[in-house]
Amino acid sequence: MKKFLLTFAIAATLSMVWLLGRVQGQQDQGVSFVSANKAKFEEGAKGVSMASVWGDRNSGAHATFTKFAPGYDAGMHTHTNDVSIVVIKGAYMYKDEAGEKRVGAGSFLRVPGGHKHWSGGDPKEGALFYEESPGKFDLIPAK
Repeated sequence: MKKFLLTFAIAATLSMVWLLGRVQGQQDQGVSFVSANKAKFEEGAKGVSMASVWGDRNSGAHATFTKFAPGYDAGMHTHTNDVSIVVIKGAYMYKDEAGEKRVGAGSFLRVPGGHKHWSGGDPKEGALFYEESPGKFDLIPAK
């Protein structure tokens, strides 16, 4: 039953992510397939690498596979746009004024644009996750 619920949750989340992409004006260009195992990751900040799935994270709506190295610490920050995350492997560590969350494989997290939070990778495993946003990606350090 637990495995069924996890599979159902992942399927429902991915369906929602697809629908968001359609609503945000993505052109239907047929079936798309991108394997995180074969994606071309590019190092960004030290401890973070990203591989484009669709769109352009530097200019607008996009999706990426993102890796956080074990123990990666992004510090307290905000993003201009909402960010939706589905963890694939490891754990995305999250903290805000409501407390801490360990977002493990098969889990979904949406962070509203402008919401102050801390994020990082699990100290031992790091994190591999699918990330999607309706606008360009930015990380604004919190004061």
